[in-house]
Amino acid sequence: MAKKILFRAVVEVLGKPKEHIDSTLKGYIQKLRENSRYEVIKEEVAELKQYEESELWMAFAELEIKTFGIAEIIDFCFDYMPSMIEILEPEELQLDSLAVSSFLNDMQAKLHGVDMIAKQMKMENQLTNNSLAKLLNNFIIILLHDHNLSSEQLSKLTGMKIDILEDYLDKMIDEGKVDLKEGIYFIKKIEVENGRSS
Repeated sequence: MAKKILFRAVVEVLGKPKEHIDSTLKGYIQKLRENSRYEVIKEEVAELKQYEESELWMAFAELEIKTFGIAEIIDFCFDYMPSMIEILEPEELQLDSLAVSSFLNDMQAKLHGVDMIAKQMKMENQLTNNSLAKLLNNFIIILLHDHNLSSEQLSKLTGMKIDILEDYLDKMIDEGKVDLKEGIYFIKKIEVENGRSS
């Protein structure tokens, strides 16, 4: 029977809220323990820390794991996205060309799967962003229909940060939808006389 491979890995989770990050990391480790392809030999979970004075929290665990072969380690890398991985035992691995080809094909299949998901997410994000831009455009037009407002007032009403909103309002000015005078935004009036706009 072939000797198992022992490897060390660091698995990190970053996000918010704090409780979610803690439970997510514990869930990853529990899922790993329930997977018959892996045997968790050692587990050290670091204390949750706030990430660089932001609202995000970071948790990580250092694990030592035994598994059957390189294919399982490659799967582990894709499933758990460790920030570090190191093979501890054996010191040397013997692989024949058929095994290496199989590993590379498996890895390529997984990379293609990840690429497909990334492209799908990009398309969905573009559709969502376009829809949100139209929604924001309509909301601003409705708000300015009855009252001329400053960017601060529009920021409070829309819930958007003022600098992001002002960038968007600049685009609306370029498109000829709104105008700005002395810090106040208003709908640009288009008067039609004798078939010409002014």
